[in-house]
Amino acid sequence: MPRVKHGPASRHRRQKVLNMAEGFKGTRSRLHRSAKQSLFHALAYQYRDRRTKKRDMRSLWITRINAAARLHQMSYSEMIYGLKLAGIVLDRKVMADLAVNNPEAFATLAGQVRDQLATLPPQHPTVQLAQA
Repeated sequence: MPRVKHGPASRHRRQKVLNMAEGFKGTRSRLHRSAKQSLFHALAYQYRDRRTKKRDMRSLWITRINAAARLHQMSYSEMIYGLKLAGIVLDRKVMADLAVNNPEAFATLAGQVRDQLATLPPQHPTVQLAQA
């Protein structure tokens, strides 16, 4: 009979990898070496993409806010600057949600921003952009 060193521990270690690789195709879910390599890559992608997702969502929110602001004859940067001047603190996620799901509320917000931008002196670059 061959001598087995750490039999149960090794089996549990391998089984843990195979359980995590459940759902992978072919040998990637059945053979330990393939499963382990695939799993390392999968975990690396998972870690990387959790961060990429945050970037992608922010970009989407900015695009939505810009599109809605342009319906009210304003650019995204003018909208954000006007909100800051008006002292309105809303994050981009909430503003994008307003733009998509509640256009009336976004129009009210845009009106407040327009009023705030109108109070700026005429030589201010932002006002010149809004008038052009």
